[in-house]
Amino acid sequence: MIPRHATPLIKQLSEKFPAVLILGPRQCGKTTLARNFLKGEYFDLERPSDAQVFGGDFELALRRFAGPLIIDEAQTFPGLFTVLRALIDEKRRESGRYYLLGSVNPSLIAHILESLAGRMAIVELTPFLLAEAREMGVDLHEHWLRGGFPDACREGNAARWERWQENYIRTLVERDLLRQGVRFSPIQMRRLLGMIAHHHGGILNASQLGRSLGVTYHTINSYLDILEGYFLLRRLPPLRVNVGKRLVKSPKLYLRDTGVLHYLLGIASERQLLEFPQRGNSWEGYLIEQIIARESLQHESSRFYYYRTHAGAEIDLVMERGRERTGFEFKCAFSVGRNDWSNLGHAVADGLIHKGYVVYLGKRSYPAALKIEVVNADSLLENGG
Repeated sequence: MIPRHATPLIKQLSEKFPAVLILGPRQCGKTTLARNFLKGEYFDLERPSDAQVFGGDFELALRRFAGPLIIDEAQTFPGLFTVLRALIDEKRRESGRYYLLGSVNPSLIAHILESLAGRMAIVELTPFLLAEAREMGVDLHEHWLRGGFPDACREGNAARWERWQENYIRTLVERDLLRQGVRFSPIQMRRLLGMIAHHHGGILNASQLGRSLGVTYHTINSYLDILEGYFLLRRLPPLRVNVGKRLVKSPKLYLRDTGVLHYLLGIASERQLLEFPQRGNSWEGYLIEQIIARESLQHESSRFYYYRTHAGAEIDLVMERGRERTGFEFKCAFSVGRNDWSNLGHAVADGLIHKGYVVYLGKRSYPAALKIEVVNADSLLENGG
């Protein structure tokens, strides 16, 4: 059983809050974590026999159990949250009573804001981080290629890996999104996902996507909201600072799991990945997700941006932790030179960031300039930078 880096945080929060909500995409390992690393009676509300326990009267069912409860797929019964609020308020000081697991961010968050604000802590569980994947003998290149979903990550056979990815995407577009009220047909949604994959790492232009699909940019943005809520994509916002320069104001678009990205792009082997012309965008998105996931477990209030001026100066990722900003440049290469950290150098000199890292595939890590280091990706992801 692979220990998850989120487990200590979940247990820590359960000592302070009556309930902890564990959010994440389907198949990322929430159920495995809950059943093997948390204490409590487990119920899966998508299993008919378990759902029957709660189907008649939520309050009566919940009052029957004295110990902690683990409720999987909690979004299946939205009315559950109102009942939980009343039960929690009866014993407000009693912590660690409920663990709720959910795969659908939009519907869950709406009910939580209405019912359980201040009574519940929220933790996002991502697919495997590199350090977790290493427990299965998966190295950085394999993890980058296959993505972090546990079943896909450990699948070394390309044909079976592709079959898993296809089933995952079909379930998303033919079941989950239809439940969310998406009016796109599965074929149209597959087209949109394919366009997002080819636009991975680029500046979002919703109007352009809309014209290609024959819909308005409002429709595109609403579907991007839903896909982001399903943890499938990320819109990385621009850093907005007053530096006397014209800045790009639109977000950048990324598919969060590189396994899903590579499947949509028709990439199934390491050779195909390294020969792919836009492999640098894939590498950039991979490292952004790994860094954000690790940082979010350690510093919940950290915020993340990219920086780009209209003149072309760019920093791939800016991490804001309190008043300190750290810049990252990601290079899909085994060697780097002075030009690769010039934007970081200017940003340090201008006071935009306090330090910077150039992250690459090479083995050596070394200081490159004042407050700028070149770091090996393996060591950064293992040690946190």
